[in-house]
Amino acid sequence: MSVQSIIDTLQKIAQLHQSLLNISEMKTDVLKKGDTDELQKLLKQEQKHAQAINQLENARLGLVEKWGREKGIDSSSLTVSEMLDNHLEGPEKRDLEDVTVQLAEVLVKLKQQEDLNQQLTQQSLQFIQLSMDMINPGIKNINYGVKHTKQASQTSNRSVFDSKA
Repeated sequence: MSVQSIIDTLQKIAQLHQSLLNISEMKTDVLKKGDTDELQKLLKQEQKHAQAINQLENARLGLVEKWGREKGIDSSSLTVSEMLDNHLEGPEKRDLEDVTVQLAEVLVKLKQQEDLNQQLTQQSLQFIQLSMDMINPGIKNINYGVKHTKQASQTSNRSVFDSKA
């Protein structure tokens, strides 16, 4: 088995992550606009991409394990990094390095974009909480009912009739 099938799988994973990055950028615009319906659609697309990435990642793990077994290497802990460092040479090594670097760059950009989206979501939630607090006054601000003070309790202890008279 050649390394090319592992490279092809990594390229597919990188493409899906790039597509996920595009969705994340659209999500940023939607969060700024406050369009919850569009946000729901983007979240569904994001979920589908995540499932596809998980399937490809499982396939990649299987391919790496199979490659390791064929080469007589302990494949239970074999990683792409270890393959690059210890077991590959020539064009296969260069191609695998290129796709690995490409994937890493997309992942860094995606993490930054998702951090921005998390901050925007947090700010939106804070704004909503502030608005709710302004609309619904707290229990302390409600002026209904009997006020319990010293003066009110003193007047209630007096009798209507004066018994000394």
